[in-house]
Amino acid sequence: MELTRVTTADIDTDALLASVSDDRAGAVVSFAGVVRNHDHGKTVTGIEYVGHPTADEVLREVVAEFSGRDGVHAIVAQHRVGMLGIGGVALYVAVAASHRAQAFDCASGLVDRVKEVLPIWKKQLLADGTHEWSQCP
Repeated sequence: MELTRVTTADIDTDALLASVSDDRAGAVVSFAGVVRNHDHGKTVTGIEYVGHPTADEVLREVVAEFSGRDGVHAIVAQHRVGMLGIGGVALYVAVAASHRAQAFDCASGLVDRVKEVLPIWKKQLLADGTHEWSQCP
């Protein structure tokens, strides 16, 4: 089963964290991008993530870019598409590396790169009944 993927299912963060377990790793860093209840002074009630058909392939390519970094032993990433409520996990990344700086640097760079190139767009649902799109090309 491919763990790095774009999915319509809720992200199982515990399973993904366990999947990067490696005896060589002295550090494991995880990141969860969570739906919050506000954005730029507006109340958000949920988000719909819409992905391009290539999103899954692009996510795997991005993870592959980072997997060869010095000291990095395991990486996993998933991005959720579909409707998410407040507190839902939209993006999860876990990195196991020999040292903490390697793990933090890899995880941070990976999240930034995902946000930069992954063809997934978000439609924020607002409390006043309107919506707005963000992260659109």
